[in-house]
Amino acid sequence: MAIDRTTPIGPAAGYPGTGPRPGGASSNGAAFGSALQDAASRLQFSNHAQKRIDRRDLDLSSSQLSRLNTAVDRAAQKGAKSSVVMLDGLAVVVDVRDRTVVTAMNASQGKEKVFTNIDSVVIA
Repeated sequence: MAIDRTTPIGPAAGYPGTGPRPGGASSNGAAFGSALQDAASRLQFSNHAQKRIDRRDLDLSSSQLSRLNTAVDRAAQKGAKSSVVMLDGLAVVVDVRDRTVVTAMNASQGKEKVFTNIDSVVIA
């Protein structure tokens, strides 16, 4: 028996689930893509970071959060993995790849004022 290698391989016609989907996948796909992009662009706060922010009474306004998000975007464009973002007297350590705030502190506080395992600093 010979195999016809000129015919493309794909789902067999006539079987359930192989035809066009009702409602159009493109409209649902666009909405999903938009939702996925929105979720990926938002920063998350680790439990540790949230506790530090609460305990140190650090308030981040919506304007500061927007600037922090922009700073993380800039760091990601440069290929950063872990950054310290200096933001209005705050030092915010961010895992850029996961878009997660690891910790935050007032730049004038802290014992050592040393950050390790950081590959970039962004001034926002």
